[in-house]
Parts: sequence; structure tokens; C-alpha cells
Amino acid sequence: MKHSTSLVKGFSLVEVLAAVAILGIMAFLAIPNIVQMKSDSETNLAIARAEAMNMGVASFVQANGRDAAGTAWSGATSEQRYNLVSPYLAFAPNSFNSYMPTNYGLALPTAVTTLKKCGLTKTEGGSSIAIDY
Repeated sequence: MKHSTSLVKGFSLVEVLAAVAILGIMAFLAIPNIVQMKSDSETNLAIARAEAMNMGVASFVQANGRDAAGTAWSGATSEQRYNLVSPYLAFAPNSFNSYMPTNYGLALPTAVTTLKKCGLTKTEGGSSIAIDY
């Protein structure tokens, strides 16, 4: 009589549970870092766009002359000021509200004759925080 011994190849329940536990621990450690990287990248994008707007305003003043630029700028709304500067920006969506990432705000300078930087803010929990860049 012949005895057949079949070799079953596979993983035991303990091995599978250990692998799942290790993957769970790795995910637990990685997810906060991924969330922080997303927040940091949005902040970097907002700062880059604020700097681009500063350069656009400077280019607008240089191309039109200080007096003419100051006249066109004074009394204009933020949307109208954005329309004046948008030809000098590499990235310029159709509206000023679409320019910045979500939860970030950009305040254009009130006068261009002195070439002040744009104000950058971030909204968190209903309050607005100024970002120094």
C-alpha cells in the first residue's frame, strides 16, 4: 500500500495576520506624514503664486510706467487689478478667486507706485492667519 503525502504550500493564518499587522503599522506611521506633505505643498504653492503676483505687478508697472500704472491701479477692485496684471503672469486663470489654492487669500497692494508685496493669508478654523513670505 502506498501512502500519498501531499505537500500543501501556502501561508498559515498566523503568517497572514502578522503581515496584515505589519502593513497596518506602516500605514499608521505613514498617513500623518502624507497629510503633512499635502499641507506643505499647498503652502508652497500659495507662496509661489504670491511671489509670481509680486513679479507680475512689478512687470505691469515697468511696462506701463509708474504714473500710468498708478492711475490705472487706484480705485480698481481686486478683480480689475488682477485683470491688469494677468497678462504678465505665467499662470493666470480667468478670475482672481481661482488664482490661489483653497483656504489661501491674496491681498493685492493698494498702490503700485511704492511696489509693496501682496499680503498672503491662510484661513484655519474660521480665523485668518497672515503668512510671512
